[in-house]
Amino acid sequence: MSVIESIRVALQGLAANKLRSSLTMLGIIIGVGAVIALLALGEGTQAAITEEIQSIGSNLIFIIPGRMEGHGPGAPRNVSASLTLADAEAIAAPGNVSGVLVVVPEFNNNADVVYSNESVSVSVKGTTSDYPLAYNSSPEIGEFFTEQHDTTAARVAVLGHQTAEDLFGDSDPLGRTIKINRVHFRVIGVMEEEGGGMGGSADEVVFIPITTAQRKLFGGRATSGTSWEVSSITVSLASEDYMDAAVDDITWLLRQQHEIQPGDDDDFTVMSQEDILSTMEEVTGILTIFLGAIAAISLLVGGIGIMNIMLVSVTERTREIGIRKAVGAKRRDILMQFLIEAVVLSVIGGLLGILLGAGIATLVERSGLMTTVVSTEAVLLATGFSVAVGLFFGIYPSMRAARLHPIEALRYE
Repeated sequence: MSVIESIRVALQGLAANKLRSSLTMLGIIIGVGAVIALLALGEGTQAAITEEIQSIGSNLIFIIPGRMEGHGPGAPRNVSASLTLADAEAIAAPGNVSGVLVVVPEFNNNADVVYSNESVSVSVKGTTSDYPLAYNSSPEIGEFFTEQHDTTAARVAVLGHQTAEDLFGDSDPLGRTIKINRVHFRVIGVMEEEGGGMGGSADEVVFIPITTAQRKLFGGRATSGTSWEVSSITVSLASEDYMDAAVDDITWLLRQQHEIQPGDDDDFTVMSQEDILSTMEEVTGILTIFLGAIAAISLLVGGIGIMNIMLVSVTERTREIGIRKAVGAKRRDILMQFLIEAVVLSVIGGLLGILLGAGIATLVERSGLMTTVVSTEAVLLATGFSVAVGLFFGIYPSMRAARLHPIEALRYE
């Protein structure tokens, strides 16, 4: 019997028991659908993070206090050391670091922001007037604070898009007075909407001058020296071509600033956007594999269902097998017939599962909850896995059918 003829007979056998075939395929449909949907969510998350990091350019260097024990922003680190405004000023000094465009220190803390009867808890970023230039962002209405505001420690604030909406709704916030930890600030601008960020929503934030944050709002942050602590320092380069040289220059300069002896570990971490991107891709890649592995369990359950149904089918069709052998069918013909039936079940279930998974991913995408990406690799992986399940779990029932003795099979009641 040819393969095409075996497929035709297999389809006829499955069509004769539609309900049983449908229930058998259900496990494969759910398994493949889960694999496709979860891989789409994982790859969509990775794509969203990559787009977010790349959207602010490829010329930023991030410096944080403490030494990373691993690699990237998710690694544990020793935060006993600190960065200071003096470090930022040293990096910004002409000739110290290759290709520096602007240096932006930040002093961040969470705080309650109140206007009238509305209150929100957001991240308050104390920073400098160069922040919009470094991060390629700008106010949607009003203006960002100036160098003069920072020099005088003015109590002015620029709101993130979501923060402005939470506090003022459709009203114009410009010129209004808000309270941050019960300290009054005048609103001078609202930033453009940016969407979700790696550490939460980039729109749920309030920007104030860094000197105001250090001296009038959070206070008590003076170091043992004459400078003030900062949470992080961002360095924007004139071109990404300076990246490697700038990282080396900053590392050497900060070691001098912190009086770190040769052979001792850094008490700070310098990361480029490429470092962060590669780490995030590694993390989300592991997450995607983990989600896919969990979904694959459903496929194994579906495969066991196929094996059980095929064993029942062999028992029910014992006389049919005996007749086929009596008229000349060989063992390999019987083996091929039942094996193809198992594979056809898993392939049809796999195709329906792909449609189910792609449909779920599309619904999630259109709902705005998450970005999803249904990749060709995920579809091929799910299809190949479903075929493998059919082959693996179809072998035993097929071999059992092929080993039946024709005379005993004909006598079976």
